[in-house]
Amino acid sequence: MTEGNSSSEFSEFIFVDLTSNPTLQITLFLVFLAVYMSTLVANLGMIALIKVSPRLHTPMYFFLSNLSFLDVCFSSVVATKMLVNILADKKTISLNGCAIQMYFVIGLGSTECFLLSAMAYDRYVAICKPLLYPVLMCSKVCILLVIGSYILGLFHSLIHTVFTFRLSFCGSNEINHVYCDITALLSLSCSDTHINELLIFYEAGLVEATTILSVFISYVYILISIGRISSASGRLKAFSTCTAHLTSVTVFHGAILILHFRPKSSGGSSIQDASDKVLAIFYTIVIPLLNPLIYSLRNTEVKDALGAVYSKVCDKMMNKN
Repeated sequence: MTEGNSSSEFSEFIFVDLTSNPTLQITLFLVFLAVYMSTLVANLGMIALIKVSPRLHTPMYFFLSNLSFLDVCFSSVVATKMLVNILADKKTISLNGCAIQMYFVIGLGSTECFLLSAMAYDRYVAICKPLLYPVLMCSKVCILLVIGSYILGLFHSLIHTVFTFRLSFCGSNEINHVYCDITALLSLSCSDTHINELLIFYEAGLVEATTILSVFISYVYILISIGRISSASGRLKAFSTCTAHLTSVTVFHGAILILHFRPKSSGGSSIQDASDKVLAIFYTIVIPLLNPLIYSLRNTEVKDALGAVYSKVCDKMMNKN
């Protein structure tokens, strides 16, 4: 936690209040708790549904179950601490706790970027190379793609966490954010953060650009293949298998680009700080809830599987009675 002979002059950070109004604090707590519990129910329910439904034992739903697991972990890293802090008199987090939270926020978010790219590749193979799909997307390949996503995402996070917490924090210890965000922490450091800023711009930018480009290239080939389908119904059916994934990619990467790569004023402002917090809440708490909804609302396979499970449960209950 040191750089050179300098050291941090405090052992904890303090989060700035979202609001000082007690009534609004309770309201926010109840809203965030409801969203977080809905996220857990929706994503864990999706994982359970995929697990018990043989018709969903395909590569696409294998990736989706891993996406749901990521969303549960990603949301929990931020939501649990934020819910405690909303009602706490002193909204603190230890230096080591902050490092751990930042590591998992960046790591799980980056892993999701790579996983969404793997899912784009899955859709590319399914539509562009359907005869080779069982070979190219066998269980071994799917598992390797998921493991690779975790390795790349967590290693990417390790780089930023190590370089951030080698800095000295000897100024204010108030984090004006909803979690231990890397840019918020760099603004509190009294060390030279030039290397950290370069890492964010180039290394993090490379991860974002690479994953977006891989999705873009996959969909270029997908659109070309769909264009070659003679019937309109065939084209619609082929593209419908991609709409949920494409929506997830757009929402997730859109939030990242707006949150981390949009131009910001050098001095900061209360409006910008508030917008950063709103975007961070959307990115870490709302999006994990949206993904299972996106994949289930217009997905007939998920609806049919859910209906089959519901019928089995009802039949068992009736037989017991």
